[in-house]
Amino acid sequence: MFRDLVIARIVEPTSILDTGRVLTDLGRRPASEKTMRRALARCGKDGYRDQLAALCFARARAGGDVSLCLYDVTTLYFEAEKEDDLRKVGYSKERRVDPQVVVGLLVDRHGFPLEIGCFEGSRAETLTLLPVIRQFQARHGMEGMVVVADAGMLSAANLRELDEAGLGFIVGSRTTKAPVDLESRFRWHGDAFTDGQVIDTLTPRAGKNTENNVALRAEPVWNRNSHSSSWRAVRAYSARRAARDNKTLNAQENRARAVVDGDKTAPTPRFVTIKGDARTLDEASLARARRLVGLKGYVTNIPATVMTPDQVIGSYHDLWHVEQSFRMSKTDLAARPMFVRTKDAIEAHLTIVFTALAVARTVQHRSGLAVRNVVRQLRPLRSATIAINGATQTFPPAIDPDKQKLLDTLVTGDSRH
Repeated sequence: MFRDLVIARIVEPTSILDTGRVLTDLGRRPASEKTMRRALARCGKDGYRDQLAALCFARARAGGDVSLCLYDVTTLYFEAEKEDDLRKVGYSKERRVDPQVVVGLLVDRHGFPLEIGCFEGSRAETLTLLPVIRQFQARHGMEGMVVVADAGMLSAANLRELDEAGLGFIVGSRTTKAPVDLESRFRWHGDAFTDGQVIDTLTPRAGKNTENNVALRAEPVWNRNSHSSSWRAVRAYSARRAARDNKTLNAQENRARAVVDGDKTAPTPRFVTIKGDARTLDEASLARARRLVGLKGYVTNIPATVMTPDQVIGSYHDLWHVEQSFRMSKTDLAARPMFVRTKDAIEAHLTIVFTALAVARTVQHRSGLAVRNVVRQLRPLRSATIAINGATQTFPPAIDPDKQKLLDTLVTGDSRH
Protein backbone atom coordinates (compact mmCIF):
# COMPACT_ATOMS: atom_id res chain seq x y z
CA MET A 1 0.00 0.00 0.00
CA PHE A 2 2.86 2.35 0.82
CA ARG A 3 4.44 1.57 -2.56
CA ASP A 4 1.15 2.36 -4.31
CA LEU A 5 0.89 5.69 -2.47
CA VAL A 6 4.43 6.62 -3.54
CA ILE A 7 3.78 5.67 -7.18
CA ALA A 8 0.53 7.66 -7.20
CA ARG A 9 2.40 10.65 -5.73
CA ILE A 10 4.91 10.50 -8.62
CA VAL A 11 2.38 9.91 -11.42
CA GLU A 12 -0.38 12.31 -10.37
CA PRO A 13 -0.14 13.88 -6.92
CA THR A 14 -3.54 14.23 -5.34
CA SER A 15 -5.43 13.71 -2.09
CA ILE A 16 -5.98 10.37 -0.39
CA LEU A 17 -9.61 10.53 -1.49
CA ASP A 18 -8.58 10.81 -5.14
CA THR A 19 -5.61 8.40 -5.04
CA GLY A 20 -7.89 5.44 -5.78
CA ARG A 21 -8.78 6.97 -9.15
CA VAL A 22 -5.09 7.37 -10.06
CA LEU A 23 -4.28 3.77 -9.12
CA THR A 24 -7.31 2.46 -11.05
CA ASP A 25 -6.18 4.44 -14.09
CA LEU A 26 -2.76 2.75 -13.76
CA GLY A 27 -4.38 -0.69 -13.74
CA ARG A 28 -3.95 -1.23 -10.00
CA ARG A 29 -6.92 -2.29 -7.88
CA PRO A 30 -6.89 0.33 -5.10
CA ALA A 31 -7.56 -0.32 -1.46
CA SER A 32 -10.21 1.60 0.41
CA GLU A 33 -9.56 5.05 1.81
CA LYS A 34 -9.49 3.63 5.34
CA THR A 35 -6.85 1.08 4.34
CA MET A 36 -4.75 3.84 2.82
CA ARG A 37 -4.98 5.85 6.02
CA ARG A 38 -4.03 2.81 8.08
CA ALA A 39 -0.97 2.43 5.80
CA LEU A 40 -0.05 6.02 6.62
CA ALA A 41 -0.37 5.26 10.33
CA ARG A 42 2.07 2.36 9.97
CA CYS A 43 4.75 4.66 8.52
CA GLY A 44 5.73 5.99 11.92
CA LYS A 45 4.95 2.93 14.01
CA ASP A 46 7.01 0.58 11.83
CA GLY A 47 9.92 2.98 11.24
CA TYR A 48 9.51 3.39 7.47
CA ARG A 49 11.48 6.68 7.53
CA ASP A 50 14.45 5.00 9.22
CA GLN A 51 14.51 2.17 6.69
CA LEU A 52 14.19 4.53 3.74
CA ALA A 53 16.90 6.87 5.05
CA ALA A 54 19.26 3.88 5.33
CA LEU A 55 18.49 2.86 1.73
CA CYS A 56 18.98 6.40 0.46
CA PHE A 57 22.31 6.69 2.28
CA ALA A 58 23.49 3.39 0.77
CA ARG A 59 22.35 4.52 -2.69
CA ALA A 60 24.14 7.89 -2.40
CA ARG A 61 27.33 6.34 -1.03
CA ALA A 62 27.42 3.75 -3.83
CA GLY A 63 27.09 6.51 -6.40
CA GLY A 64 29.74 8.83 -4.98
CA ASP A 65 30.92 10.70 -1.91
CA VAL A 66 28.60 11.72 0.94
CA SER A 67 31.25 13.66 2.83
CA LEU A 68 29.78 16.91 1.46
CA CYS A 69 26.05 17.48 1.97
CA LEU A 70 23.75 20.37 1.08
CA TYR A 71 21.04 21.72 3.38
CA ASP A 72 18.08 24.04 2.93
CA VAL A 73 14.63 24.65 4.37
CA THR A 74 11.16 25.34 3.04
CA THR A 75 7.66 25.74 4.43
CA LEU A 76 4.58 23.64 3.70
CA TYR A 77 1.29 25.30 4.46
CA PHE A 78 -2.13 23.98 5.45
CA GLU A 79 -5.55 25.15 4.35
CA ALA A 80 -6.66 25.39 7.95
CA GLU A 81 -7.77 28.23 10.21
CA LYS A 82 -6.45 27.13 13.60
CA GLU A 83 -2.91 26.54 14.83
CA ASP A 84 -1.76 23.66 17.02
CA ASP A 85 1.54 22.56 18.56
CA LEU A 86 3.10 21.82 15.14
CA ARG A 87 1.11 23.78 12.59
CA LYS A 88 1.86 27.42 13.37
CA VAL A 89 1.87 30.71 11.54
CA GLY A 90 5.46 31.76 10.88
CA TYR A 91 7.73 33.45 8.39
CA SER A 92 6.65 32.72 4.81
CA LYS A 93 8.48 33.84 1.68
CA GLU A 94 5.08 33.87 -0.06
CA ARG A 95 3.77 36.08 2.79
CA ARG A 96 1.09 33.54 3.68
CA VAL A 97 -0.72 33.72 6.99
CA ASP A 98 -1.83 30.07 6.95
CA PRO A 99 -0.53 27.62 9.56
CA GLN A 100 2.59 25.89 8.28
CA VAL A 101 5.42 23.54 9.16
CA VAL A 102 9.09 24.12 8.46
CA VAL A 103 10.83 21.29 6.60
CA GLY A 104 14.60 20.84 6.47
CA LEU A 105 16.10 18.70 3.71
CA LEU A 106 19.64 17.31 3.57
CA VAL A 107 20.83 16.02 0.17
CA ASP A 108 24.10 14.87 -1.35
CA ARG A 109 25.99 17.09 -3.78
CA HIS A 110 23.79 15.84 -6.64
CA GLY A 111 20.49 16.58 -4.89
CA PHE A 112 19.65 13.01 -3.83
CA PRO A 113 17.71 13.11 -0.53
CA LEU A 114 19.41 11.83 2.62
CA GLU A 115 17.48 13.21 5.59
CA ILE A 116 14.31 15.20 6.21
CA GLY A 117 13.14 16.98 9.34
CA CYS A 118 9.83 18.59 10.29
CA PHE A 119 9.53 21.49 12.74
CA GLU A 120 6.83 23.78 14.06
CA GLY A 121 5.91 26.54 11.63
CA SER A 122 7.15 29.36 13.85
CA ARG A 123 10.69 27.98 14.24
CA ALA A 124 13.51 30.09 12.81
CA GLU A 125 15.36 28.52 9.88
CA THR A 126 18.68 28.75 11.73
CA LEU A 127 17.32 26.46 14.46
CA THR A 128 16.58 23.58 12.05
CA LEU A 129 20.08 22.91 10.72
CA LEU A 130 21.74 21.25 13.72
CA PRO A 131 18.85 18.87 14.61
CA VAL A 132 18.77 17.47 11.06
CA ILE A 133 22.57 17.15 10.88
CA ARG A 134 22.71 15.41 14.27
CA GLN A 135 19.93 13.04 13.27
CA PHE A 136 21.82 12.18 10.07
CA GLN A 137 25.08 11.63 11.97
CA ALA A 138 23.47 9.45 14.62
CA ARG A 139 21.66 7.35 12.03
CA HIS A 140 24.74 6.56 9.94
CA GLY A 141 27.62 7.07 12.35
CA MET A 142 28.97 9.95 10.26
CA GLU A 143 31.73 12.05 11.77
CA GLY A 144 33.83 14.10 9.37
CA MET A 145 31.66 15.81 6.77
CA VAL A 146 31.13 19.24 5.23
CA VAL A 147 27.74 20.97 5.35
CA VAL A 148 26.86 23.61 2.75
CA ALA A 149 23.99 26.01 3.46
CA ASP A 150 22.85 29.45 2.37
CA ALA A 151 23.15 32.69 4.33
CA GLY A 152 19.88 31.99 6.15
CA MET A 153 21.75 29.40 8.22
CA LEU A 154 24.49 31.89 9.15
CA SER A 155 24.28 32.30 12.91
CA ALA A 156 27.21 32.46 15.30
CA ALA A 157 25.75 29.62 17.40
CA ASN A 158 25.23 27.34 14.37
CA LEU A 159 28.76 27.80 13.10
CA ARG A 160 30.30 27.36 16.54
CA GLU A 161 28.36 24.15 17.21
CA LEU A 162 29.16 22.71 13.78
CA ASP A 163 32.83 23.45 14.34
CA GLU A 164 32.80 21.98 17.86
CA ALA A 165 31.19 18.82 16.45
CA GLY A 166 34.14 18.39 14.11
CA LEU A 167 32.11 19.28 11.01
CA GLY A 168 33.22 21.49 8.17
CA PHE A 169 30.84 24.14 6.86
CA ILE A 170 30.45 26.47 3.90
CA VAL A 171 27.72 29.07 4.22
CA GLY A 172 26.82 32.21 2.38
CA SER A 173 27.96 35.46 4.02
CA ARG A 174 25.71 38.49 4.29
CA THR A 175 26.85 41.56 2.38
CA THR A 176 26.67 43.65 5.57
CA LYS A 177 29.80 41.89 6.83
CA ALA A 178 31.85 42.76 3.76
CA PRO A 179 33.10 46.18 4.96
CA VAL A 180 34.68 44.55 8.03
CA ASP A 181 36.13 41.62 6.10
CA LEU A 182 37.58 43.84 3.36
CA GLU A 183 38.68 46.82 5.44
CA SER A 184 42.35 46.05 4.82
CA ARG A 185 41.70 45.45 1.10
CA PHE A 186 39.92 48.80 0.74
CA ARG A 187 42.71 50.65 2.56
CA TRP A 188 45.60 49.30 0.50
CA HIS A 189 44.00 48.62 -2.88
CA GLY A 190 40.83 50.72 -3.06
CA ASP A 191 37.36 49.47 -3.95
CA ALA A 192 37.94 48.56 -7.61
CA PHE A 193 37.76 44.87 -8.51
CA THR A 194 38.33 42.88 -11.67
CA ASP A 195 35.88 40.32 -12.98
CA GLY A 196 36.46 36.96 -11.29
CA GLN A 197 38.73 38.41 -8.60
CA VAL A 198 38.78 36.44 -5.33
CA ILE A 199 39.91 37.67 -1.89
CA ASP A 200 40.68 35.01 0.72
CA THR A 201 40.54 36.73 4.11
CA LEU A 202 39.02 36.60 7.63
CA THR A 203 35.65 37.44 9.09
CA PRO A 204 35.01 37.91 12.85
CA ARG A 205 33.00 35.13 14.48
CA ALA A 206 31.06 37.80 16.33
CA GLY A 207 31.32 41.57 16.37
CA LYS A 208 34.69 42.93 15.29
CA ASN A 209 38.26 42.00 16.21
CA THR A 210 41.82 42.92 15.24
CA GLU A 211 42.92 39.56 13.81
CA ASN A 212 42.76 41.08 10.33
CA ASN A 213 45.20 43.93 10.94
CA VAL A 214 44.46 46.81 8.56
CA ALA A 215 48.03 48.06 9.02
CA LEU A 216 49.30 45.04 7.07
CA ARG A 217 49.06 45.07 3.29
CA ALA A 218 48.82 41.27 2.82
CA GLU A 219 45.58 39.46 3.61
CA PRO A 220 46.02 36.94 6.46
CA VAL A 221 45.74 33.23 5.66
CA TRP A 222 43.14 31.77 8.01
CA ASN A 223 44.51 29.38 10.60
CA ARG A 224 42.40 27.78 13.31
CA ASN A 225 45.07 28.20 15.99
CA SER A 226 46.22 31.74 15.26
CA HIS A 227 42.77 33.11 14.33
CA SER A 228 40.58 31.63 17.05
CA SER A 229 38.13 34.58 16.94
CA SER A 230 37.61 34.50 13.17
CA TRP A 231 36.42 32.25 10.37
CA ARG A 232 37.82 32.05 6.89
CA ALA A 233 35.98 34.32 4.45
CA VAL A 234 36.13 34.08 0.67
CA ARG A 235 34.87 37.08 -1.31
CA ALA A 236 34.39 36.88 -5.07
CA TYR A 237 33.62 39.69 -7.52
CA SER A 238 31.54 39.25 -10.66
CA ALA A 239 31.00 42.00 -13.25
CA ARG A 240 27.69 40.41 -14.20
CA ARG A 241 26.57 40.43 -10.57
CA ALA A 242 27.73 44.06 -10.26
CA ALA A 243 25.54 45.09 -13.20
CA ARG A 244 22.55 43.36 -11.63
CA ASP A 245 23.27 44.86 -8.20
CA ASN A 246 23.63 48.35 -9.66
CA LYS A 247 20.31 48.02 -11.47
CA THR A 248 18.64 47.06 -8.19
CA LEU A 249 20.35 49.88 -6.30
CA ASN A 250 19.29 52.43 -8.94
CA ALA A 251 15.67 51.38 -8.52
CA GLN A 252 15.95 51.56 -4.72
CA GLU A 253 17.60 54.98 -4.88
CA ASN A 254 14.90 56.34 -7.20
CA ARG A 255 12.21 55.03 -4.90
CA ALA A 256 13.93 56.55 -1.86
CA ARG A 257 14.30 59.96 -3.55
CA ALA A 258 10.62 59.91 -4.56
CA VAL A 259 9.62 59.28 -0.95
CA VAL A 260 11.97 62.01 0.36
CA ASP A 261 10.64 64.51 -2.22
CA GLY A 262 7.06 63.64 -1.32
CA ASP A 263 6.26 62.35 -4.79
CA LYS A 264 5.40 58.92 -3.45
CA THR A 265 3.73 57.78 -0.24
CA ALA A 266 4.92 54.33 0.69
CA PRO A 267 6.34 52.38 3.63
CA THR A 268 9.82 53.68 4.39
CA PRO A 269 12.09 52.18 1.73
CA ARG A 270 15.78 51.45 1.97
CA PHE A 271 18.14 54.45 2.16
CA VAL A 272 15.56 56.75 3.76
CA THR A 273 16.24 58.18 7.25
CA ILE A 274 13.38 59.54 9.35
CA LYS A 275 13.89 62.15 12.06
CA GLY A 276 10.61 63.47 13.39
CA ASP A 277 8.55 64.43 10.37
CA ALA A 278 11.59 64.92 8.14
CA ARG A 279 12.76 62.31 5.66
CA THR A 280 16.25 62.44 4.17
CA LEU A 281 18.27 60.27 1.82
CA ASP A 282 20.86 58.16 3.65
CA GLU A 283 23.79 59.04 1.41
CA ALA A 284 26.34 57.15 3.54
CA SER A 285 24.43 53.85 3.38
CA LEU A 286 23.87 54.26 -0.35
CA ALA A 287 27.60 54.92 -0.96
CA ARG A 288 28.52 51.89 1.16
CA ALA A 289 26.12 49.70 -0.83
CA ARG A 290 27.58 51.00 -4.11
CA ARG A 291 31.03 50.04 -2.90
CA LEU A 292 29.99 46.41 -2.39
CA VAL A 293 28.16 45.71 -5.67
CA GLY A 294 29.27 42.57 -7.43
CA LEU A 295 30.66 40.93 -4.31
CA LYS A 296 29.50 37.57 -2.98
CA GLY A 297 30.84 36.11 0.25
CA TYR A 298 31.32 32.63 1.69
CA VAL A 299 32.26 31.70 5.26
CA THR A 300 33.98 28.40 6.09
CA ASN A 301 36.12 26.65 8.67
CA ILE A 302 38.01 24.68 6.03
CA PRO A 303 41.61 25.90 5.63
CA ALA A 304 43.06 26.89 2.26
CA THR A 305 45.44 23.92 2.43
CA VAL A 306 42.42 21.60 2.21
CA MET A 307 40.07 23.53 -0.08
CA THR A 308 40.99 26.31 -2.49
CA PRO A 309 38.78 29.41 -2.85
CA ASP A 310 37.44 28.11 -6.16
CA GLN A 311 36.50 24.81 -4.52
CA VAL A 312 34.73 26.65 -1.69
CA ILE A 313 32.76 28.72 -4.20
CA GLY A 314 32.01 25.70 -6.39
CA SER A 315 30.72 23.68 -3.44
CA TYR A 316 28.42 26.52 -2.42
CA HIS A 317 27.07 26.85 -5.93
CA ASP A 318 25.98 23.20 -5.76
CA LEU A 319 23.15 24.40 -3.48
CA TRP A 320 20.95 24.69 -6.55
CA HIS A 321 20.61 20.90 -6.35
CA VAL A 322 18.77 21.05 -3.03
CA GLU A 323 16.70 23.96 -4.30
CA GLN A 324 15.79 21.84 -7.32
CA SER A 325 14.78 18.97 -5.03
CA PHE A 326 12.48 21.33 -3.13
CA ARG A 327 10.98 22.56 -6.39
CA MET A 328 10.39 18.96 -7.46
CA SER A 329 8.70 18.16 -4.14
CA LYS A 330 6.46 21.23 -4.35
CA THR A 331 5.54 21.01 -8.04
CA ASP A 332 6.07 17.53 -9.50
CA LEU A 333 5.15 15.80 -6.23
CA ALA A 334 2.71 18.47 -4.96
CA ALA A 335 3.85 18.27 -1.36
CA ARG A 336 1.69 21.28 -0.51
CA PRO A 337 -0.83 22.33 0.52
CA MET A 338 -1.26 19.61 3.12
CA PHE A 339 -4.70 18.37 4.02
CA VAL A 340 -3.72 16.10 6.93
CA ARG A 341 -3.76 17.55 10.43
CA THR A 342 -2.20 15.22 13.02
CA LYS A 343 1.54 15.10 13.62
CA ASP A 344 1.75 11.39 12.70
CA ALA A 345 -0.15 11.98 9.45
CA ILE A 346 2.08 14.96 8.58
CA GLU A 347 5.21 12.90 9.18
CA ALA A 348 3.76 10.05 7.09
CA HIS A 349 3.00 12.46 4.26
CA LEU A 350 6.59 13.72 4.38
CA THR A 351 7.87 10.13 4.34
CA ILE A 352 5.92 9.50 1.14
CA VAL A 353 7.20 12.72 -0.42
CA PHE A 354 10.77 11.89 0.70
CA THR A 355 10.51 8.44 -0.92
CA ALA A 356 8.90 9.79 -4.08
CA LEU A 357 11.68 12.37 -4.33
CA ALA A 358 14.34 9.62 -4.07
CA VAL A 359 12.60 7.62 -6.82
CA ALA A 360 12.14 10.74 -8.98
CA ARG A 361 15.79 11.69 -8.58
CA THR A 362 16.85 8.16 -9.59
CA VAL A 363 14.56 8.28 -12.63
CA GLN A 364 16.00 11.65 -13.60
CA HIS A 365 19.58 10.46 -13.12
CA ARG A 366 19.12 7.29 -15.18
CA SER A 367 17.05 8.77 -18.00
CA GLY A 368 18.43 12.31 -18.17
CA LEU A 369 14.80 13.50 -18.30
CA ALA A 370 12.55 15.25 -15.81
CA VAL A 371 10.29 12.81 -14.02
CA ARG A 372 7.21 14.60 -15.36
CA ASN A 373 8.47 14.02 -18.91
CA VAL A 374 9.05 10.31 -18.19
CA VAL A 375 5.55 9.91 -16.75
CA ARG A 376 4.04 11.71 -19.73
CA GLN A 377 5.79 9.35 -22.16
CA LEU A 378 5.06 6.10 -20.35
CA ARG A 379 1.59 6.67 -18.91
CA PRO A 380 -0.24 6.03 -22.23
CA LEU A 381 1.27 2.51 -22.46
CA ARG A 382 -1.59 0.20 -21.43
CA SER A 383 -2.26 -3.50 -21.55
CA ALA A 384 -5.77 -4.75 -22.25
CA THR A 385 -7.56 -7.62 -20.52
CA ILE A 386 -10.63 -9.21 -22.12
CA ALA A 387 -12.82 -11.77 -20.36
CA ILE A 388 -15.25 -13.76 -22.57
CA ASN A 389 -17.21 -16.86 -21.53
CA GLY A 390 -14.96 -17.54 -18.59
CA ALA A 391 -11.76 -17.12 -20.59
CA THR A 392 -9.42 -14.19 -19.87
CA GLN A 393 -6.88 -12.90 -22.32
CA THR A 394 -4.36 -10.09 -21.66
CA PHE A 395 -2.80 -8.17 -24.53
CA PRO A 396 0.44 -6.25 -23.78
CA PRO A 397 0.85 -2.70 -25.03
CA ALA A 398 2.58 -1.95 -28.30
CA ILE A 399 5.84 -0.26 -27.28
CA ASP A 400 7.77 1.69 -29.90
CA PRO A 401 11.61 1.53 -29.86
CA ASP A 402 12.06 4.94 -28.16
CA LYS A 403 9.76 4.03 -25.28
CA GLN A 404 11.40 0.62 -24.94
CA LYS A 405 14.82 2.25 -24.76
CA LEU A 406 13.54 4.56 -22.00
CA LEU A 407 12.12 1.59 -20.07
CA ASP A 408 15.38 -0.32 -20.41
CA THR A 409 17.32 2.73 -19.23
CA LEU A 410 15.17 3.00 -16.09
CA VAL A 411 15.82 -0.63 -15.28
CA THR A 412 19.55 -0.83 -16.08
CA GLY A 413 20.60 2.76 -15.54
CA ASP A 414 22.52 2.58 -18.83
CA SER A 415 21.23 4.72 -21.70
CA ARG A 416 23.11 2.50 -24.21
CA HIS A 417 20.70 -0.37 -23.57
